Amino acid sequence: MADPQAPPPSLSAAFPALDAITDRPVRELLAAAHTVQVPSGTSLFRDGGPCEAYLLVLEGTVRVQKIAANGREIVLYRVGTGETCILTTSCLLARRNYPATGVAETDVRGVAIPAGAFRRALATSDPFREFVFAEYGRRIADLIVLVEEVAFGRLDVRLAQRLLAHGNGPEPSIRTTHQDLAAELGTAREVVSRQLKEFERRGWVGLHRGRIELMDRPSLQALAAQGIV
Repeated sequence: MADPQAPPPSLSAAFPALDAITDRPVRELLAAAHTVQVPSGTSLFRDGGPCEAYLLVLEGTVRVQKIAANGREIVLYRVGTGETCILTTSCLLARRNYPATGVAETDVRGVAIPAGAFRRALATSDPFREFVFAEYGRRIADLIVLVEEVAFGRLDVRLAQRLLAHGNGPEPSIRTTHQDLAAELGTAREVVSRQLKEFERRGWVGLHRGRIELMDRPSLQALAAQGIV
């Protein structure tokens, strides 16, 4: 018979630091957890909604974004395999509702730990507390980098970097929209469209419906490098 307190499949591989904790509070925490599977496009949490569980992502990617009243949006970060969500941690600690939205960007499989079990383990297990705050601190650092980029980075440089990141495969073009790029960069679609038109005028890209062809990668790489310190 399987051990009822054994960690769910793949948890050991995705979160070895958590799997290495053997104290009773964490074993009880894992016994209270359950596996969740959601298809791409599903909202895992919504702006203003309650925070009811601590999610450990085993497979897939969750996009966390903030949408303003005027429709402008910005992608704050992504939560991938072996990661946790900084907003979820913050909301659980402060007992507040979510200030942003989380959407499954791919099919996602994870382990959800009920809020009560999370708080009990946090209060009674030093190793678990260290695990949670180590993850929290790392993701805060990533979020500060985003703030710096949005506040101080040149848009043309950041756009070139984003295009190259999307188009790092063998295909000469990438499937994306001006709106998607604007959300990634934290700016308006019209601003991105103007900059793409300038790239097109220089012969660096070709603009098509739902697709951008990267025609001059060396020039884009030279511009993107200006943002690398």
